[in-house]
Amino acid sequence: MASRTDRQLNRALCYSSTEGRSTASPSVIIIGAGMAGIAAARALHDASFQVVLLESRERIGGRVCTDYSFGFPVDLGASWLHGVCEENPLAPIIGRLGLPLYRTSGDNSVLYDHDLESYALFDMDGNKVPQDLVTKVGEAFESILEEACLFCWFCCLMHFCNFLMHIYNFGVLKLIFFKQANQVRAENSKDMSVSRAISIVFKRRPDLRLDGLPHKVLQWYLCRMEGWFAADADTISLKCWDEEELLPGGHGLMVRGYFPVINTLAKGLDIRLGHRVKNIVRRNNGVKVTVEDGRTFIADAAIVAVPLGVLKSNCIKFEPRLPEWKETAIANLGVGVENKIILHFKEVFWPNVEFLGVVAETSYECSYFLNLHKATGHAVLVYMPAGQLARDIEKMSDEAAADFAFTQLKKILPDASNPIQYLVSHWGTDVNSLGSYSYDVVGNSHDLYERLRIPVDNLFFAGEATSMDYPGSVHGAYATGVLAAEDCRMRVLERYGEVDLFQPVMGEDTPVSVPLLISRI
Repeated sequence: MASRTDRQLNRALCYSSTEGRSTASPSVIIIGAGMAGIAAARALHDASFQVVLLESRERIGGRVCTDYSFGFPVDLGASWLHGVCEENPLAPIIGRLGLPLYRTSGDNSVLYDHDLESYALFDMDGNKVPQDLVTKVGEAFESILEEACLFCWFCCLMHFCNFLMHIYNFGVLKLIFFKQANQVRAENSKDMSVSRAISIVFKRRPDLRLDGLPHKVLQWYLCRMEGWFAADADTISLKCWDEEELLPGGHGLMVRGYFPVINTLAKGLDIRLGHRVKNIVRRNNGVKVTVEDGRTFIADAAIVAVPLGVLKSNCIKFEPRLPEWKETAIANLGVGVENKIILHFKEVFWPNVEFLGVVAETSYECSYFLNLHKATGHAVLVYMPAGQLARDIEKMSDEAAADFAFTQLKKILPDASNPIQYLVSHWGTDVNSLGSYSYDVVGNSHDLYERLRIPVDNLFFAGEATSMDYPGSVHGAYATGVLAAEDCRMRVLERYGEVDLFQPVMGEDTPVSVPLLISRI
C-alpha cells in the first residue's frame, strides 16, 4: 500500500488538461538519479516545476559512486574530469565547491589520461621497460593523434608501429608497412574493428609482425585503448572511435571524489530511492510511470536518464512502444565494461609514478594500476580491467577478484605486501547499470547517440549515451541532463501557454567565482 506521502505526491502530480495554472504547476518525472537525472531535476526544480526523481538504487549518483569505507573517499565509478578548463560544464560547480583536482595530463587526448613520464611498465618477469622507450613511443603516438589530418586509429597505429621499428632498427620496413596500411584502407570502404585492421596487415605481410618487447608494448597500448572505451579492440569501430570532442586542459582526478558534486546538485530535490521503474505510458496529456511495487506517478512529461545497459535489457516497458529508430539506436550503441579493484595497503612500496603497467603478448594479459598515493596521499592502487577481462573477473567473488589483481601486481613487484582492505566494482552485472559507458560498435553510425537523445512526444532522454560530443563522460551526462530539462521545459510550457524564451538555463546566472584548484605533484 502506498504511504500517505506517496498518495499526496500522486495527487499533486495528477491533473487534467483542462485545469489551469492556478490549480496546478508544470510537472515532470525524472527516472534515474545519476549525474544526468540529477542535473535535469535541478534545472527544472529551479524553474519552479514540480519534479519527482525516481531512483532504483538506495543511493543517488548512479555510475558516480564515492566509497568512504577506507576512511577516505575513493571513487568506484567515474573519477576524472576530462577537460580541466572553464569551458567544462561542470567547472562552475567544482570551482564554487573548492574541490581540488590532481591533473594527470596537461593535454587532453583520447587514450592518454596521464602524462607519459608518469608510466612505469614491466614485463611478466618483473623487468622494467626502458623509460626512454615508453616515453618516445608515447610521444610519437600522441603527436600522431593530434595531427589535423588524422583519419582513424589504424593510421595512428601504423605510425606507432613505424616508430617502434625505427627504434629497433627496423627502418627498412617502414615504407613498406605504411604502404600496406594505406592499401588496406583503400580496399575496405566498409567499417571494421581496430583489431581486424591490424590482423589484415599482419596476415598480408607476416614479416612485418612485431616480436619481443616492441610487440608487448604495442599490446599494452591496445590495452589502454580498450580501457578508454571499456571494450575490446575487436568490437570498436575504426570509423567512429575518435568522434568524441575533447575539451582543453587535460585530465584531472577528483581528489575528494565526485560525490560532493552529486550531493550539491541534489539538495532540496524530491528523490525517491528504491523506486525501480517498470512501465512508462505516454499520452497526449501526460505520462504515467509505474514502479516495481505497483505505485504510479503521473506528470506532464518524463525524462528517462537510466544507463544504456538498462535500456538494452528491456526491463522498462514503454507504452506505446518507442519508435523503431529509437529502439534501433538503443540496440546498436555499444556499452562496455571497465571495473575497479581497489587495493588499500598499510604503506607504499611501489614507484612514485601514476600508472604501473604490465606488458604482455596480448592486450587481455596486460594490466595497469592507478597509483592514488601520488594524488591523494593514501596507500592505494586501483587495478582497472576492461572489456572481456572485466567481464571474466566479474564472475569471481570479490575476494577472488582482489586476489587476481594482487597476483598481477606481484608479477612486477615480487616483494609487494598484502592489502589490508579491498573494494570491487561490478558495473557489468549490476542490474542498475549493466555496463560502464557507451562506445561506437563496428558498422554503426555515430549519430546513434543523437537518435537516442531526440525526444518522443513528451518523453525526453538524457545520459552519457545521448551525448554525441562527450559520450562516456561525467560532463557529457551532466550536459545532456541540462539540455533535456530545457527541451522539456519549453515543451511543457507550450501546453500552458507560458513559454519564457529568456529564462536562463541552470548555471548561466551563477558564474564561476572560484577558480579550479589544480595540483601537479
